Amino acid sequence: MNEIPVTVLSGYLGSGKTTVLNNILNNRQGLKIAVIVNDMSEVNIDKDLIADGGGISRTDEKLVELSNGCICCTLREDLLQEVEQLCNKGDIEQIIIESTGISEPVPVAQTFSYMDEEMGIDLSKLCRLDTMVTVVDANRFINDIQSQDLLNDRGQGVSDEDARTIADLLIDQIEFCNVLILNKTDLVSLEKLDELEQILRKLQPEAKFIRTTHGAVNLADVLNTQRFDFETASSSAGWIRELTHGGHETHTPETEEYGISSFVYRRRLPFHAARFNHWLETMGNNIVRAKGIVWLAQYNNVACLFSQAGSAVEINPVTYWVASMEAAAQRSILNERQDVREMWDPEFGDRNTQFVVIGTDLERRQIEQELDHCLLKYDEMDLDWNTLEDPFNWVLQ
Repeated sequence: MNEIPVTVLSGYLGSGKTTVLNNILNNRQGLKIAVIVNDMSEVNIDKDLIADGGGISRTDEKLVELSNGCICCTLREDLLQEVEQLCNKGDIEQIIIESTGISEPVPVAQTFSYMDEEMGIDLSKLCRLDTMVTVVDANRFINDIQSQDLLNDRGQGVSDEDARTIADLLIDQIEFCNVLILNKTDLVSLEKLDELEQILRKLQPEAKFIRTTHGAVNLADVLNTQRFDFETASSSAGWIRELTHGGHETHTPETEEYGISSFVYRRRLPFHAARFNHWLETMGNNIVRAKGIVWLAQYNNVACLFSQAGSAVEINPVTYWVASMEAAAQRSILNERQDVREMWDPEFGDRNTQFVVIGTDLERRQIEQELDHCLLKYDEMDLDWNTLEDPFNWVLQ
């Protein structure tokens, strides 16, 4: 049996995902498409489409409505079952999944990447994840990325404990896709549209970009493209490419024209946690994205992941530095990993800070000076770092 190609439509609420889907269905050129949506009432399936044998029908369950919730978490079991049933029924040439406006695309993609042993379902033998599409509202993106709102502030969280911000969600959806649809372009001036696209290309340099009005796309751009690869998509974010390419920037005339740039901040001295936290709280709103690993003096044994998306900032310990491990474990890792050996410092081992900064009209030298001010001073190096002011008060195991 040939594997059925699957397209996933992601995008924040109001971006135009359903409009894109309706355009696909109305121009499907006889293609037999099965659709999985969260709110079937929003999809316009008129009687002609149902009657002409195109394979889109409520009555024979070729159009599947999932229960309310987030497709990336509470509905994962439903998603596995529904996709398996559709594939086994046959007579389907394409599956389209419209995820909720608050869902993250990575967990959806993972559903198609491995066997669920508990349920005994292996979708990779029935279908292939073909295209991850993210739809962006060109008119609202800048306002939303700079918003300090949580999803719950807008009544959009999956639970009372949902602590995600709008900015976090937008970045997650943009950084994991291979087709990015810039929709509602008729509501934005051409100059603003060009600037927005360059910002998005800095965040997601690998995706195919499509500008649309009213969600009108060519089917060949979003269906059976054979473009998706999980590993490639996982490393396609702009901040990852910047780090892995050594921070050597390549500027296009467009990014120079609109003042959009990025750089990598690298240091082999620790941050004073309180001073760095103050910088996080006061960083300029022209910094759209920053992410990487940070070394904090007050937490000398652990590497911390720093992630900023618009107004949302998060920093948390994620792993132990190799240099903080027992000698036997250090030797084992150093023998196995050339990358750790190459960056090993005789005094500090693998401890270091490196993160990417992406934004508009960035004053790189000024930002670097501000960050350097957050590093430990010469006279602080000999102090007991555990006695320094600590704004985080993490309890580590």
